[in-house]
Amino acid sequence: MQLDEVTISKAITESFMKDFLEAMDVDVAIGGAGPAGMTAAYYLAREGVKTVVFERQLRVGGGMPGGGMMFNRIVVQEEGKKLLDEFGVRTRGYEKGYYIADSLEAVSDICSKAIKAGAKIFNLISIEDVMVREADRLTGLVLNWSAASLAGLHVDPLSIRAKVVIDATGHASEICHIVVNKLGGKLRTKAGGIVGEKPMWAEKGEKAIVENTKEVYPGLIVAGMAANAVFGAPRMGPIFGGMLLSGKRAAEVAIEILQQMKVS
Repeated sequence: MQLDEVTISKAITESFMKDFLEAMDVDVAIGGAGPAGMTAAYYLAREGVKTVVFERQLRVGGGMPGGGMMFNRIVVQEEGKKLLDEFGVRTRGYEKGYYIADSLEAVSDICSKAIKAGAKIFNLISIEDVMVREADRLTGLVLNWSAASLAGLHVDPLSIRAKVVIDATGHASEICHIVVNKLGGKLRTKAGGIVGEKPMWAEKGEKAIVENTKEVYPGLIVAGMAANAVFGAPRMGPIFGGMLLSGKRAAEVAIEILQQMKVS
């Protein structure tokens, strides 16, 4: 068979545009394809929730691929191991309560599971703004190519509609910052703003991250390291059980909100 370059190009363009058009009106839009974002996407898509993830970088995985200081290994505790088992990620015990996994295998398997469950993941797309309509509720995201932002090009963005948004953008908590800075929005924190993450304390950070995974503004859930940054909890370093559990919890919260919206 002879290969034709134009046919290859058309196949890529047509298939991408079909998926992108479908992603312009979804149940849940997630900012950030790190471990929490992809885990949330998996559990949402598995339940039939129309889910899309936007990642600004070329690769997915957030801080997980680098492991600890570029040693591509991660640690999870017992609860995190159960989720890695569900994703098919191999682990081995180190000491009692500590399990080691290959960070690249973990990223690959979680990403694969999320996509095969039905979630759409788009890389190289940045979230530069939000949409807000009635009752000061988030109703969507404003997107642009990451390359345009990096090059400093003035390119107008496009928008997508979502019933629920999850900020899983990591330490930067970018979507929450947009809400505070551009809308003057009061978050559901003690001070009404972003508290900022505290120094590393793995034990406290791991416990806090699931508690901090909640709706922080109407239509906006915060998950992963963004949750601890918004609520002022410590960072954890290369232990990732809490990140996975936070992603699962974010999916549960999103489903609860969607169900409430149906009733009302």
